[in-house]
Amino acid sequence: MSLGLSDEQTTQPRTKAEAEAPATLAASQRRAVLPGVLNGVRLLLIALWLGGAFFFSFVVAPTAFRVLPTHELAGVLVTHTIAYVNDSGFVISLILLASSFALKGEYLSRRTKLLEIASLGVVGLACNSGHWISRQMLALRNEMGRPIDHVPADDPLRIAFNSLHGYSVGLMSVAMLAGVVALLLIGRRNRLVRVSSAAKGESL
Repeated sequence: MSLGLSDEQTTQPRTKAEAEAPATLAASQRRAVLPGVLNGVRLLLIALWLGGAFFFSFVVAPTAFRVLPTHELAGVLVTHTIAYVNDSGFVISLILLASSFALKGEYLSRRTKLLEIASLGVVGLACNSGHWISRQMLALRNEMGRPIDHVPADDPLRIAFNSLHGYSVGLMSVAMLAGVVALLLIGRRNRLVRVSSAAKGESL
């Protein structure tokens, strides 16, 4: 005996859970992919800054002092260029620090996550301090009132400038070393996130 149900009625989901299943599956897939995308962007940011810092330190600065006719011109170029490196490093470190808390801690051990945060903090602190030193160096140049090549080596302003230059080089070295550590840790997290996301995708 036919119950008289139409084809449309017989194909309707029998429960509310079955009706909501496709939307739930799509949301779960998005949640599985999001950490991988976020950490991929984080890895790209630290890699770009680190590449720029190494390029500046080993290519731009040495070339400027070798090619330009005076130390004054080379110093002006280097001082202005390092300001961009320091500013970008400070901003990127803040972004990476903030985004690190958006990722679940299950991908890294507590000690490893703290090391990642510490290394990014060192990058930000070193870059911010380097920016302040660059401004002081520019102020000393203006106070000298003449090209630095014409300032005696025993002049107090020249001595202060050389001292600040040494601090600037040291801070950039510290920032790059911390950046390498952060790059390795973020890269490791990225691999773990991708494996975890793939596993969650397969289980859905």
